[in-house]
This record gives sequence, structure tokens and C-alpha cells, in this order.
Amino acid sequence: MLSSDGWLRTGDIGRLDDGGFLTITDRKKEIIVTAGGKKIAPQNLENALKTAPVVSQALVVGDRRPYIAALVSIDRDEAAKLAKNEDEVRKLVEKAVADVNERLGRAEQIKRFAIASRDFSMDAGEVTPTLKLKRRVCEQHFEEEIEALYA
Repeated sequence: MLSSDGWLRTGDIGRLDDGGFLTITDRKKEIIVTAGGKKIAPQNLENALKTAPVVSQALVVGDRRPYIAALVSIDRDEAAKLAKNEDEVRKLVEKAVADVNERLGRAEQIKRFAIASRDFSMDAGEVTPTLKLKRRVCEQHFEEEIEALYA
């Protein structure tokens, strides 16, 4: 459906650059609105976390919650190369979170994170064939870990 000003309403969120090109950054239905009313696009944070070699997948949560948190799965092959034990893996994830937070405003920063017991999988219905997270399914399957981030 076209809006009165000629835009196609897709439910995507994006930005126009100086050259007039549109970059899609997230889906409107996936926007997190914190308890304080701050609107945050989780995909930007998730993609930033995944630039760390040790991070396989990331799920950012915080809808109607007091702060943003993340559930991170580990790339075990990379972890074996970069760390001797689980404490070192955790420190690598802490650094990845700190690096992401460095570029963000206070309300957008990831305040807590947890390392998932396993990777998100297609077999469990948690990712699409193109490896995009099915956010609601992941939140259901990892409910205990997510709740612990807010305990």
C-alpha cells in the first residue's frame, strides 16, 4: 500500500543517505521499546556484537524492560583458538559488549549479557534458512536465561 506521499509501507525501518539511497536497518515490529520509552533497533546491536570473532549469534532483548541485555552464543572453533578456558571466553564477550557500548548512548547500551548454552538453530526453529533470528521463538526457548538477566 502506498502512502499519500508515495512511499511503500513495508514495515521496514531505514535511512536515506546524502545520495538518496535507502538503507534498510530493521523491521518496525522488532523495535524494542524500553520501560523508559526509548526505541532501539536490536538488529544493529546484534550485528555489531557478531563482528567479534568469538560471537556466533546474538539476541538483544529489553522490550518493556528497564535496560537492554543480550544473549550471546559462542563460535566454539574461534573460542578454542582465542581462549584457554570459559573465563577467557567470557572476557572476550565482555570486551565485545564494551566495544559495542562505546558507540552508543546510555539508554541503548547493553547493560548485561549471558552466554547461551547452545547456538540458535534452524532445527529448533530459532533461525530462518537465511540465518535471521526468529526473535519470539528464541525468547521462548531461552526464557530462563533471559529472565536471569533481569533478576
